[in-house]
Amino acid sequence: MKTKIYNYAIVTKSLLILLTATLTVFSSCKKEDGTEPEAAPEIPPETSMVMNFSDFNNVDTTAYKSSVTYQHWGRAAAHVLVWNTVLTVTLAVPVASFRESFKHTPVYDPDINSWVWSYNFVAAGDIHLAELHGTVTPNGVEWNMYISRDGHYSDFLWYSGTSDAGNESGSWVLNTNPDNPNSFLLIEWNRDIVNGNYDIKYTNIATSNPNNGSYIFYGKTSDLMDATYNIYNSSEINFVRINWSRAYIFGQIKDPFFFEDEEFHCWDEMRMDSECQ
Repeated sequence: MKTKIYNYAIVTKSLLILLTATLTVFSSCKKEDGTEPEAAPEIPPETSMVMNFSDFNNVDTTAYKSSVTYQHWGRAAAHVLVWNTVLTVTLAVPVASFRESFKHTPVYDPDINSWVWSYNFVAAGDIHLAELHGTVTPNGVEWNMYISRDGHYSDFLWYSGTSDAGNESGSWVLNTNPDNPNSFLLIEWNRDIVNGNYDIKYTNIATSNPNNGSYIFYGKTSDLMDATYNIYNSSEINFVRINWSRAYIFGQIKDPFFFEDEEFHCWDEMRMDSECQ
């Protein structure tokens, strides 16, 4: 009889040990508050970071600058070219890292209570390692992108941001680079998922930069002139507004500094100057 009791105790103890081990492993997969992690959050759309410059890309504006016939469209193209040139170089690494993120599946890390997208990407002809962290909050998601480049820098927080619960609006703050880890660009974005409309705004927030406060806003709407740039140059105190039709090319520009008036100046389907209707 004693032997049977002794064996029963051993079995009971073994079961308790096994149960404890199982619960330990199970709990390690939970969040810090003990609840199961939600499904991974949706990364904000590419339009949350990358502005559309395609309508004014790959066009030689030299001829337009010297010809009054194409002056209105040419002035608009010149404004866009300046921003596009600066941002293409400055944002090369952040944009490459962001675009690559959509191709990968995240893993939940209970130690930091975040979903992590980890992957390699190529920028400026070199391989980089990215770790995008997405932390779900009551108001949406907080994002942090850490980038490493072997032999140069490790886990540099290149940009961070937030997106709302519906992934319809948010913002990013970008730092210049690992040698100058100061914030220089604020990106604010919105989108209407149902209608396909969206907007994005880049603002220079580098405090030591003479163009601090300058911005460019791009909006896509459902109007006949369905695309808009609003451009503010803080050093010239000049506000430029450009509206055009993406399908039919015609558009208009208001540029007080250049035209010395507050009127819109228009171009037609051939980009030639025309009277505004």
